[in-house]
Amino acid sequence: MTEHTAASLVRTEAEALLALAARLEGPMAADFDRAVELVLRCGEDRGRIVVTGMGKSGIVAQKISATLSSTGSPALFLHPAEAWHGDLGVLMRGDVVIALSASGETEEILRLLATLKRMGDALISFCCNTASTLAQASDVALDCSVEKEACGLGLAPTASTTAMLALGDALAIAVSLKKGFRAEDFADLHPGGKLGKKLARVRQLMHSGEAVPRVERATPMTDVIYEMSRKGLGMATVQEGAKLVGIISDGDLRRLLERDGPAALEKTAGEAMNPTPKTIASEELAVRALGVMEGKKITALVVVDAAGAVEGVLHLHDLWGTELM
Repeated sequence: MTEHTAASLVRTEAEALLALAARLEGPMAADFDRAVELVLRCGEDRGRIVVTGMGKSGIVAQKISATLSSTGSPALFLHPAEAWHGDLGVLMRGDVVIALSASGETEEILRLLATLKRMGDALISFCCNTASTLAQASDVALDCSVEKEACGLGLAPTASTTAMLALGDALAIAVSLKKGFRAEDFADLHPGGKLGKKLARVRQLMHSGEAVPRVERATPMTDVIYEMSRKGLGMATVQEGAKLVGIISDGDLRRLLERDGPAALEKTAGEAMNPTPKTIASEELAVRALGVMEGKKITALVVVDAAGAVEGVLHLHDLWGTELM
């Protein structure tokens, strides 16, 4: 295959997506909104989202199911052939079924229609032929038609499956936005791998317990320096009981010594501290903590609860291994 031919095939798929986008902005907009509402209502009624498809469409259906689940809409994939060998048992009243079939005449899927109608489950279809049996039986039929497949023979599902995949992504994201799905929610569903590290929460990375450098207002500076050195975080929290009242950083100490010389060592922590330190909540994302540190040009944040009690300390070095930097 020449480079020119490869580019032409990719362009064919891109054109299919542009045509899909035009339909979503025009004649298919109301149908798409209706599909979003059906999926939302399903979740409110404690139903499930069941995605099904055969062959290449089935592979796309599995990806759509995974995208829905990872964006706050729990979904499962039902293989239409296996459905007739016991897997129909996963269907429950109140479910919404999303069926993918380019022709709209896939036998294994059409055999499910009677069961779906009997149970009263909502049916959304992705079809290239809106006059097909599946499309006509659906509560909402979304048009995935393409002018031509990217395959040189015009036979292998290529542009059509790309359109189905994009439409599934659009549906999943539209539903998540309607639900108010947040970055924090996304983080809870992706605890592993590089993405999990990027979305780690402050509480997962902070130093806590005995690792936190703590002094009181009356602590002599010599003891403050010892505590800072012993804990190795380049700072010390100044507390009254558990409540944070200030911090002393390496930078604060250096500036104090430059200004007062040896007399600086005669001060107490309360006299030398910064009384308005930057803090963060333990449930914040680590990426937000990094943004605060970079914006304020500091190397540590004190983690406090709603009452101002110290829960831990997050240091810039703690973020180096999280793929954030």
